[in-house]
Amino acid sequence: MNHHQSILVTGGAGFIGANFVQQRLASGKAGKIVVLDALTYAGNRANFDGVEGASDPARFEFVHGDIRDGALCERLLREHEIRTVLHFAAESHVDRSITGPDAFIDTNVVGTHALLKAARAVWLGGSGVDHRFHHVSTDEVYGSLGAHDAPFSESNQYQPNSPYSASKAASDHLVRAYHHTFHLNVTTTNCSNNYGPFQFPEKLIPLMLVNCLHGKALPIYGDGMNVRDWLHVDDHCRGIELTLQMGRVGEVYNIGGENERPNLEIVEHITAAVDAAFAADSSLRTRFPECPAAQSKPCWSLVTYVKDRPGHDRRYAIDPAKARAELGYRPHETFESGLAKTVAWYLANQPWWRAVMDGSYRQWMERNYAARS
Repeated sequence: MNHHQSILVTGGAGFIGANFVQQRLASGKAGKIVVLDALTYAGNRANFDGVEGASDPARFEFVHGDIRDGALCERLLREHEIRTVLHFAAESHVDRSITGPDAFIDTNVVGTHALLKAARAVWLGGSGVDHRFHHVSTDEVYGSLGAHDAPFSESNQYQPNSPYSASKAASDHLVRAYHHTFHLNVTTTNCSNNYGPFQFPEKLIPLMLVNCLHGKALPIYGDGMNVRDWLHVDDHCRGIELTLQMGRVGEVYNIGGENERPNLEIVEHITAAVDAAFAADSSLRTRFPECPAAQSKPCWSLVTYVKDRPGHDRRYAIDPAKARAELGYRPHETFESGLAKTVAWYLANQPWWRAVMDGSYRQWMERNYAARS
């Protein structure tokens, strides 16, 4: 691979995409980054404000557009002579896929196919060029694990249980098919639950953090013992970089954090971290007067158990042995170190999450959680 070429990052203004772009710009790697993002509720142009290199048009360009627009995708690939696509763009929230599955089919299946068609037209037409199409997917395509089952490996059968995971499974299959049928050079990574800076406050960790600070209920589904494998976003982005550098074409690599925890334990860690932060910094009491910790009460008092969501997978866990053996991948963050960094980031970046919560998120949360809390 020629890593000095321009790269196209779809969904680059979203949580994982923006962290990847920031990491890539900070690394000083050659080649321009072109971000294509539709700026739906979870995409945020402000994620690049003040980022080193993001104001240099030779290094970074933002394009507001939709991956379903095949003509736009083709034009960007040709104009910028792009030889690497990093495909993050996706609808990703399971709850939203239950209440409104159509957007997940449109973006994750139809959108991925439009991008694949554009890549095939540009890269495989004529004499062809060296290229890579990297597809970012999820462990949820494998379904749910029992308490004593071995973690998911790349050979696990696909058994998606939600409209979200079914749409991601479909996109994975399309990427594989374009490799086997048309010889498109592809790689796919399936990751476990990400957390870290710039995550939209609908996912578990930022939701619980922000609700703590606002003194709002911490809604826990069912008995709170659903287990997830937690992966700091920085480790995920490193895994993707390693896949681009060393991953074998046509292969799938599972990127995990090797941090299996039940949801209840995650919430215990978050509430304890917020309590400790308020004890250490009295100014937080003024900034967040509604937080129980501002009144010297434990944030754990906000926990509320709510009815489990439909089809809620009991356990996910990833076996990253293949990525470790072939790519040298290992997570750098423990759950404790990653969570500490994440809590510190959200406390320091209140303007960011207040701004993103002023839109559709707030209405959606009120509609979905008001009755439960």
